Amino acid sequence: MRSATARSRALLLLGAAATIAVGLAVHRLPGLLGDMLGGALYAALVYLVLALLRPAARPVVLAVAALAVCTVVELAQLTDGPRTAVAAVPVLRLVLGSTFYAPDLLAYALGALGAGGVDALVTNRMRRPQTEI
Repeated sequence: MRSATARSRALLLLGAAATIAVGLAVHRLPGLLGDMLGGALYAALVYLVLALLRPAARPVVLAVAALAVCTVVELAQLTDGPRTAVAAVPVLRLVLGSTFYAPDLLAYALGALGAGGVDALVTNRMRRPQTEI
């Protein structure tokens, strides 16, 4: 039986695809704007992936988990691990990055919280009984 709070996997996949498309577009924007938007979208994508894995999880739990994942990835950039992986498989740069950049941590927080907020609104609307006028 499907939980009343479970999210639609189709909507999550659609959201993930849209987030990837927009993320790839803003990835090329110069300066802080591109960095911040890219980071926020990265965190939103992590949120959506986690929601796909745990569709009944509460938005706040998913937001905290997404922020934790993004923070671990960013802090890993202080080591040689991501640089080594990116050197071997260049496309991993989009997932692992290569250089620690502290403002990314703020972007991740904004993206994870934003995704959680949108998710809470959508799931609340989906749970609300429809009334006829």
